[in-house]
Amino acid sequence: MKSLIRSLAHLALLTAAGTAVAQTDTDAAQAAVEPTGSTSKLGSFDQQFQEARRMALSGQRDEAIRAYTELLARSPGNVDVLLGRGQVYSWMGSWPEAEADLLAATAASPRYAGAWTALGNMYMWSDRPTQAIDAFGHAIDLAPNDAAARVARGRAYRAAGDAAAAGAEFDAAAALGADPAQVEGLKLSLTPRVQNPEAVVPEGFLWSGSIASSWTTFSAGRSDWSDYTLSVRRHFSRGSLALEMLGARRFDTNDNAWALDAYVHLWPRAYVNLRYQHGPEGDLYPDRSWRAEIFQGVGRGWELSAGYDRLEFADNVDMYSFGIGKYTGNYYVRWRRLFVPKDDSDSVSDQLLLRYYYTGDGDTYVEVKAGFGRSDDSLSGSQSRRSSGSVAWVRYPSPRWGFKIGADISNEADGFDGRGVFGALYLRW
Repeated sequence: MKSLIRSLAHLALLTAAGTAVAQTDTDAAQAAVEPTGSTSKLGSFDQQFQEARRMALSGQRDEAIRAYTELLARSPGNVDVLLGRGQVYSWMGSWPEAEADLLAATAASPRYAGAWTALGNMYMWSDRPTQAIDAFGHAIDLAPNDAAARVARGRAYRAAGDAAAAGAEFDAAAALGADPAQVEGLKLSLTPRVQNPEAVVPEGFLWSGSIASSWTTFSAGRSDWSDYTLSVRRHFSRGSLALEMLGARRFDTNDNAWALDAYVHLWPRAYVNLRYQHGPEGDLYPDRSWRAEIFQGVGRGWELSAGYDRLEFADNVDMYSFGIGKYTGNYYVRWRRLFVPKDDSDSVSDQLLLRYYYTGDGDTYVEVKAGFGRSDDSLSGSQSRRSSGSVAWVRYPSPRWGFKIGADISNEADGFDGRGVFGALYLRW
């Protein structure tokens, strides 16, 4: 009876922590017996276990670790205590200690589904999705009808970059009775969130197209600026390729260009953006321009990038960039520095981007940008010290079409203040 009380208490602890816990193996629970002399000055074993549980739930984690350690001294190898201490170590981010305790628990009681679930959660929190997939697999083998375990392994597959396997797990969870709204959100979350959301589409679409335009007015008598971009993009299993037609009107001059823009997946968590653009007239756009920018995911949601652009004007312009991005929940934050070496003076600019996917999928979001420093104009190649900011809203009323609307402001050192609006219409088929 005492062993059963300890098992039920520990299951309550895991539930309060938000962990999907399957049923406890009866043989393992019976093996965790209280040693002789349990009514010492420390109190009964069950009383001390309940106190360790209370401290863990109330945030007294150091005290809980000490209490669980004392319990292990009284009952070496007790599976429930190892699981409890391992769980608290996980909450504290003490990964080696957590892994040691949870592996010991699963080794001592390999049919304890809750121990495998806790081990899988620890691997997820410490950014080891491959090990998490294996741990959750053991839990599913022991409790094949547990929808929560399927969701957990689906999240692990998603973190490992295997969208197909993640989708299969989410479908299995739905068949087992998981909340339909939760499953729908999880499946939408499989849409890749690359730096340029327009470069990807949900599963089932092979083509996408867009028409985008902007209009800017200035102070101090400068004429209005406007531009447009037409794009048709073909999507493949490992990337996409777009043909773009561009047009611009500045300083009462018109110019046109065309471009090929590709995104290619390289290896796990890495992709590259390759672009070639040609302006036949070379009045505003460069005669030719080239770009290569590579993105690599690292750690828990971090993304590093490095790029090179070459603009072929009368005087060629070389641009080098470095960026750091972070995906956290439904947010994406990125800082990017652009460096342009020049004979007379180097040009440096910085841009900060914040994107909030407020519906949880890869389509709908609010985006805010801020730029500052000496920057290079990608059309004329001229340099000026300026600051700028913009806000945009992207929404897809249906999976087949969406729109973007936004506004921006800019301030240049030469006294020209700009105010603009922009928008785009997106189609998929």
